[in-house]
Amino acid sequence: MASEAATGTDRSRLREGLHSWMDSRLATLCLASLGIVVAGLLIQVRYGPYDMTFMQAWRATFNPTVLFSWEAWDAFLFGGDLPDEVGVESRIIWTGRLPRVLVAVLVGMCLAISGAIFQAVTRNELASPFILGVSSGAGLMILLTLVFLGSVTITVPLVGMVLGLQSLLPLLAALGGIGAFLIVYAIAWKNGTSPVRLVLAGVIVGTIFQSLETAVFMQVDNVAVVQTAIQWTTGSLVGTDWEQVRIALPWTILSVGLALVSARQLNVLLLGESTAKSLGMSVERVRFALSSVAVLAAAASIAVAGIVSFVGLIVPHMVRNIVGSDYRKLMIGCLFVGPALMVSADVIARLGMLFVRDSMRQFPAGIVTGLLGGPYFLYLMRKQERMGEI
Repeated sequence: MASEAATGTDRSRLREGLHSWMDSRLATLCLASLGIVVAGLLIQVRYGPYDMTFMQAWRATFNPTVLFSWEAWDAFLFGGDLPDEVGVESRIIWTGRLPRVLVAVLVGMCLAISGAIFQAVTRNELASPFILGVSSGAGLMILLTLVFLGSVTITVPLVGMVLGLQSLLPLLAALGGIGAFLIVYAIAWKNGTSPVRLVLAGVIVGTIFQSLETAVFMQVDNVAVVQTAIQWTTGSLVGTDWEQVRIALPWTILSVGLALVSARQLNVLLLGESTAKSLGMSVERVRFALSSVAVLAAAASIAVAGIVSFVGLIVPHMVRNIVGSDYRKLMIGCLFVGPALMVSADVIARLGMLFVRDSMRQFPAGIVTGLLGGPYFLYLMRKQERMGEI
């Protein structure tokens, strides 16, 4: 009888533990977001210069010759050559269209969790990588690398591996983002910080860095390079392939993993600095460590997609309005809603003109997220009487 009672208690605790991070609202949100991602994937692989039906796209996407071929996955993940037996349609989808969707998913994840972390660290619901200047700092660092150091290579000691600086873009972007965030925090500090000062400092630093980006553009003589850089600074997935997936994937996994295990610390930070200290937390160390995770996530996104605006700001808001402020639920929701928003924006950016004017011209995805995010943010401002500190 005692063992049965203990078993019942264990089951009850397990149910309570599961409910603490997963409930019906979160499950519905995740399933709906996953459905949007799948629908966006099917649309993306279906349409293009080489047109095909949905059934053809489905068969080509789930072609066993590709799915169960180590040689094919070696080509995708390590840069080898695709096997010759891969058909034309599968080759088009797997090398040109599917990687773009995967990059959109990774970018959406990174920006969403980055914004969620910054909002907890600063206790400011207006915080995001874009508004706090992190995107501008990381973007400036990447732009400097691409324009002035794009052809520079380094040799890894002992291994003898030769790497281009472009393969280290997430790290370089992280350095730029951390520097920008430290500058913002220093400007906003005056016996502590406030939501208004943080936002104003972020706007100031972002403006300065954007001016420096313009100055860098002025030093480039090649018009094609300038056009490419402008497209990149607006946040675009045009031309992405498996190389971008290989760059972003490890950093995304690292930042997402660290974000998920830090949910408890984020919840404690929301209680206020004095309460967090009374619970034994070293607030400054935790704040710096979590900010580093947010910067790394934003940097991984910027390195492969450029500066995509508003995703890191509005996704945590959307999830918080549905599942609440518990970061155990909020982080999971962001990992689904972020990709859904990014994939949807990229579908509009890539195929919007095709349906409107029968043209294959594409918009940068960052323009679409700005057009979607701006009105939503204005809606939040009109709906909520108070915005600022969480």
